[in-house]
Amino acid sequence: MPRRSPNPHTPAGEKILTTAADLFYHRGIRGVGVDLIADQAGVTKKTLYDRFGSKDALVAAYLTRRHERWATWFGERLAARGTAGSARGVDRVVAALELAEEWAQENERGCAFVNAHGEIGGSEHPGNAVILADKLYMLGVFTDLLRDAGHPDAEEAGAQVHLLYEGAMVAYTTRAQPNAFAAARAAARALLAPAG
Repeated sequence: MPRRSPNPHTPAGEKILTTAADLFYHRGIRGVGVDLIADQAGVTKKTLYDRFGSKDALVAAYLTRRHERWATWFGERLAARGTAGSARGVDRVVAALELAEEWAQENERGCAFVNAHGEIGGSEHPGNAVILADKLYMLGVFTDLLRDAGHPDAEEAGAQVHLLYEGAMVAYTTRAQPNAFAAARAAARALLAPAG
């Protein structure tokens, strides 16, 4: 009998994905097996494989869901802040870094994508494409904010601010610099200050 095509879009698939997301984020991808996920989700391993096909596909689905959650949360809050009467790129960049700090305070294990890359990076794992897409998304956010504000070199400045963001996320999570986001905001203001 041929195996059915994976179909995660069912109540059981949603339960598996929700359970796996929590376990992968808090315990790590390699530290969590399909037996534990199935047990915690209240399904059989067969149901897990019927819904997702493989653990690797489930990891990629977890990362995709995580990115969607982050992008929605971040995008809605950044839009709600508006420009406060100013289209200055520095104001929008600082707001984005403030939101990143707010997210980091609620996600004590840091960036799920950096964590996942530490476990699956350098392999043919399907989750790697999702990790790269998430990182390119934030690079694009900073570049677009600066381009929209008329920055003369939005690509270069956006790349530099993206490094501040990524560094702040890691330094804050590891507690190497508890004030990492404040430092990143100060660095962004200095970087983006008009010459002269």
